[in-house]
Amino acid sequence: MAIRGEEKNFTSGSINRAIFLLSVPMILEMVMEALFAVVDVFFVSRVSVNAVATVGLTESVITVVYAIAIGLSMATTAMVARRIGEGKKDAAAVAAVQAMVITFSFSLIISVAGFFYAEKILYLMGGDDDLVAEGASYTRIIFAGNFVIMFLFLLNAVFRGAGDASIAMRALWIANGLNIVLDPCLIFGWGPFPELGVAGAAVATNIGRGIGVIFQLFVLFGGNSIIQIGRKHLRIAWSVVKRLFEVSLGGMGQYVIASSSWIFLMRIMSEFGEQAVAGYTISIRMLIFTILPAWGMANAAATLVGQNLGASEPDRAELSVWRSAFYTMLFLLFVSIIYIVWAPDLVRIFHEGPLVVKYGTASLRIICLGYIFFAYGMVISQAFNGAGDTRTPTVMNFICFWAIQIPLAYWIGITQGLGPNGVFWAVAISETILAGLCIYLFRKGRWKKIAI
Repeated sequence: MAIRGEEKNFTSGSINRAIFLLSVPMILEMVMEALFAVVDVFFVSRVSVNAVATVGLTESVITVVYAIAIGLSMATTAMVARRIGEGKKDAAAVAAVQAMVITFSFSLIISVAGFFYAEKILYLMGGDDDLVAEGASYTRIIFAGNFVIMFLFLLNAVFRGAGDASIAMRALWIANGLNIVLDPCLIFGWGPFPELGVAGAAVATNIGRGIGVIFQLFVLFGGNSIIQIGRKHLRIAWSVVKRLFEVSLGGMGQYVIASSSWIFLMRIMSEFGEQAVAGYTISIRMLIFTILPAWGMANAAATLVGQNLGASEPDRAELSVWRSAFYTMLFLLFVSIIYIVWAPDLVRIFHEGPLVVKYGTASLRIICLGYIFFAYGMVISQAFNGAGDTRTPTVMNFICFWAIQIPLAYWIGITQGLGPNGVFWAVAISETILAGLCIYLFRKGRWKKIAI
């Protein structure tokens, strides 16, 4: 039932059952996203160390771009969930259309800018001439095709807000399944495919996710989703655009702050050489492999908060968040033990270079020390977003990432001479502080009174 998505309204009945029905497809959705992240870096690592470093440097910049899509996705999930909780399906469909218009406008600008300035982006991030020569095509293709990735985020946010988590799961499984199959074919030139090297990974991403978007649009315009977009919904509703944009600014701010802090961290890491960047990139992909399934639980909490606030059930919304966070913490605790014990062996699966293994192992072990706290920070931040309170997580991200994480990473890593380990410790410490702030502010309950 959870995978089929037979139930879409979660404002009554067992909270544990609601968490299960929502989180199972969301977790499976994120498992496929996480699997792709690991498989992608596995194949790219067979090309060269520079190829892995190119992916890491490009992603650290492109995540700022995706902050726009993620911010809009947060606002869209919150607004759609609230309308569904109120029983207003047409209003939810209108909100989805406005979000699509905003996303297309942003992605067009980003595509043009990224296409023409790919080399400069890599140089700015500390890449040398050899890395830029090998990897610029990857960066150019990823930026040029960013609209398919942005729409994949956004439309899945629509389905999640409506409680159609199973459709969001299918979309990502289609997109990432194709991506995984095409990755080695286009990187290494298997069969009839051309050998494109690291650029092949970018082409595979755009093709796979583009087909995923086509599936999403088919369901929205003619499938069996709880939200059906018809001709009457295809109009600009400026009041909805204005409110979506206001709420999404906070979401954009959160991820611009978080992802730009990653840019600074990668820039600091580049001071220690390509081996350090490659080891860090591999470890981050492995961490994403386990964070993304946990993120599925956080997305479930956001939907439950939005729908229950729409149904005037704030206490049920709060209880849903605490339970989701506890279950997520248990999962990440289990994962942390595995990573800490078997880190070197896991990193060697992707690269056997001694320095790459050394830095990747240290990154896994140190960052995992903050994993238990990270569970609460992740789930509660998403709960704020699901309520439409995107401002609170934005302020917390600014404090923890810009005011604490970046200066701490520079001070420990470079000034105090601890090297890459200083960067890893800064990440673990800042995430722990973020979790503490989330718990404190969530208990205050201001998020229950946000209108959207």
